[in-house]
Amino acid sequence: MGDLARTRLMACAAALLTVAAGLGIRSVATGVVAKYAGDALYTVLILTLVVLLAPRVRPPVAAGVALGFSCAVELFQLTGVPAELAAHSTLARLVLGTSFNAPDLLWYAIGAAIGWAVHRAARVRLRQAFGTVS
Repeated sequence: MGDLARTRLMACAAALLTVAAGLGIRSVATGVVAKYAGDALYTVLILTLVVLLAPRVRPPVAAGVALGFSCAVELFQLTGVPAELAAHSTLARLVLGTSFNAPDLLWYAIGAAIGWAVHRAARVRLRQAFGTVS
């Protein structure tokens, strides 16, 4: 198996684990713990999807793209469009949210930092185990 395939496989597994973690947290926690953990995991999920689509991406770039996307979605909520779409679609509600909440921006940054650290560690381990990693 090549480096790109291995990286994509790990990104896919990380995405599935991130979704499972989000669902798990929602099943055992409520309130701000569940909400803000979900915000951080949202950005981690975006980062894993970036790596899945662009397996050669460096960890800081993947984290920056994920953070930028997450913040853009949060700021988009100021327009009211996501709330209108969410009224008609569960998927839109899950992806776009409904209302702006400034603290979410901090939790997106925390998620990006965690995702960056995990992505970096995974690249180092792949490099040690298999040689060069894209």
